[in-house]
Amino acid sequence: MESWIFLGIILAIALIAKNSSLVIAAGVVLLLKAIPFSGKLMTLIEGKGINWGVTIISVAILIPIATGKIGFADLISVFKSPAGLIALACGVLVAVLSRQGVSLLAVTPQVTVALLFGTILGVVLLNGVAAGPVIASGITYCIISILHIGIN
Repeated sequence: MESWIFLGIILAIALIAKNSSLVIAAGVVLLLKAIPFSGKLMTLIEGKGINWGVTIISVAILIPIATGKIGFADLISVFKSPAGLIALACGVLVAVLSRQGVSLLAVTPQVTVALLFGTILGVVLLNGVAAGPVIASGITYCIISILHIGIN
């Protein structure tokens, strides 16, 4: 019963904040929860969902190449501007942090809960985008490592 209430609260907050991504996510999870014998499906989504999401995001990022909006001239110009070089470095950093973050999410449920709640707060209160839990977990991993804080 607790999970229904928790998900319902998240859905209500998302509706109040008019955040369609979070409304859809909470709605889908509530729907899955309502379907009998969907436990295996939810376990599959829990285990593979981040990878599926990254794949969908990657497809969206590659579409401008397919449509010709981004070409080799754009790639070359990246290496000629400070903003392009900073963006390139940040892309590498985020990829590395995300790798560590995925590992952290897998082994520490208490950190996962805090990250999800922080993401919901950021989305609802600050009009953020819920694309950050993996990156946030990577940053968390780095801070925990630097400060030598125990995970458990």
